[in-house]
Amino acid sequence: MPECKNKKGYNLSRDELKELQMIEVEMLVEVDRICKKCDIAYCISAGTLLGAVRHKGFIPWDDDADVAFLRPEYEKFRIACEKELDKERFYFQDYRNTPGYRWGYGKLRRKNTGFVRLNQEHMPYEQGIFIDIMPYDNVPDAYLFRKWHNLRCFLYRKMFWAPLGKQQEKGLKKFAYEILDKIPDKRIYNSFARFIKRSDKKTTKRIRILSFPVPGNENGYLRSCFETLIPMEFEGILLDGMKDYDTYLNYKYGDYMKLPPANKRKIHPVSKLRLLGSSEDNL
Repeated sequence: MPECKNKKGYNLSRDELKELQMIEVEMLVEVDRICKKCDIAYCISAGTLLGAVRHKGFIPWDDDADVAFLRPEYEKFRIACEKELDKERFYFQDYRNTPGYRWGYGKLRRKNTGFVRLNQEHMPYEQGIFIDIMPYDNVPDAYLFRKWHNLRCFLYRKMFWAPLGKQQEKGLKKFAYEILDKIPDKRIYNSFARFIKRSDKKTTKRIRILSFPVPGNENGYLRSCFETLIPMEFEGILLDGMKDYDTYLNYKYGDYMKLPPANKRKIHPVSKLRLLGSSEDNL
């Protein structure tokens, strides 16, 4: 895919965004199908859950989708994808099956598409249109242990981000990312796997995505929000969502039913885009 010449990236048109969202719905349906067949618990989360509650579908300007799993369910889903995933249409990525992958969570992608966010052009793996597949791990109940755990999450996030950070930052931040990027991938992944295992030794009140920031001072979401699920309407289909969505959305977004001002309704700029049925990029 040729790169967008505009260094600030390309913002999708309304029609392109809608087509992108419908491709993501196709992937959400596939997640739901696999999970129902294999008895795996999942729920839509983040902006996707907010969209279901507030709009009964996508937030109008949202260009991605999020699916959440407790760690054991995530591992079941990851393994199930090896056998059950429709590989004619989709592929699943995480750091264990995709060399150079720099995220602590998975992505389900649509074949025969392209969607590269600005400044990620150099990443050495295929980048089709995707939805995020998010594993949630335990957060220590004790305050001091939780703060130490949060610091380690921050450090892993920066190590994962280093190949991008050294391209985007300047000065001391750029230098720090250049140092972090010298750590071999295998060493980071092995250390992160041990961190996951230690985090999940004991069931705790709160959970989080280990390589993703969380709001507030508690450094995690209430586990109970993820344990009782209900069908929720999303773009004319039913997906599993949180029964106690109010607690989760209040913690994550505050007054979530209030629309943000127009200047806060942002779409991620992209440098490469190929939608289904297009033989070349739309840029």
